[in-house]
Amino acid sequence: MYNRKQIFTGAENESIFLWGARQTGKSTLLKTLFSNALTFDLLLSRVYNNLVKNPDDLRELVLANRDKSPVIIDEIQRLPNLLNDVQWLIVNYNVKFVLSGSSPRKIIRSGANLLGGRALRYELYPLIYPEIPDFDLSKALNNGLLPRHYDSSSPRKIIASYIGNYLRDEIVAEAKIRDVGIFSNFLDAVAFSNGEMVNYTNIATDCGVSATTVKEYFQILVDTLLGRYLPSFQKKPKRKVIMAPKFYLFDIGIANYLLNRGKIEQGSELFGKVFEHFIYQEIYAHSRYSNKEYSICYWRTTSQLEVDFILGDHEVAIEVKSTDHVDHRHLKGLLAFSEEYKVQKSIVVSNDPLTRLIGNILVLPWQLFLERLWAEEII
Repeated sequence: MYNRKQIFTGAENESIFLWGARQTGKSTLLKTLFSNALTFDLLLSRVYNNLVKNPDDLRELVLANRDKSPVIIDEIQRLPNLLNDVQWLIVNYNVKFVLSGSSPRKIIRSGANLLGGRALRYELYPLIYPEIPDFDLSKALNNGLLPRHYDSSSPRKIIASYIGNYLRDEIVAEAKIRDVGIFSNFLDAVAFSNGEMVNYTNIATDCGVSATTVKEYFQILVDTLLGRYLPSFQKKPKRKVIMAPKFYLFDIGIANYLLNRGKIEQGSELFGKVFEHFIYQEIYAHSRYSNKEYSICYWRTTSQLEVDFILGDHEVAIEVKSTDHVDHRHLKGLLAFSEEYKVQKSIVVSNDPLTRLIGNILVLPWQLFLERLWAEEII
């Protein structure tokens, strides 16, 4: 059992949507936080079929069990029409709902009722550093951070099933993708460009489709919470900067499997890429769980000077290095960025054993960086 950081701060008396990719732990979290809740799990055939045939049962059951609060409807995207009754119960009886699902895409695309702002939106992400006792970095970078995958001593078959049953089948069905083979090739291409700048034309050529189709496929991944763009920082640049966004899949383990990576060992070039992805997942989750929702960007000039992550309005600049000894070679991007913008904190996150200060740049061991991040000491 993990003590999750998503505790719905600010929603004490409000209804909420909870979104998150499959197996992030939504159902377990809701059972832990709301043990007295009246629950409708739409993945259960009996519950689903009954509400398809008798949608009025929702209203009747809720009104008869008002002492059981909140009312949880799990996988709400499977029956979007229930949201009309949900809104009626919120407005007329002040019932509190928790509406969870793996993707809001179907609801949004169908034009179904999104409750007119009467429910706050939250997301659950893969596990993060402070949620895991005795955190094992090697395990996290190799298995990924979906709870079932992280816990497994042999996760490869589990991840293969996840990708086959969910990414390649369910997402294809939900998005009504006609050519499954092309979408499968697209997923492989996305994995190869994970954490890199997006080049729609190159990916389109690799997949044998148009750049427009590739953009649509990327949007499907964003809508289904399976990936997200990292935009470039472009505020009044003096130097010429790269404008294209980067793209990250939502979990390290998924990217590892799609790329058929072997064991990721510290000191390898591959370790550096996966380590950066891991730090990004932590920063992104913190920005949302803390309710600060600060922006996260990257900065790269056409002359190849780069900073991995710019937080907020250039308050914090972060470079991620997998080395165990940061030196001046690793500081070029941070130094160049600080020449253009006033930065409150410049940080290198690394495998250094001890904290160091090089000029105005703080070198932090990754464990200490994450402890300070989650203690609200970074931003």
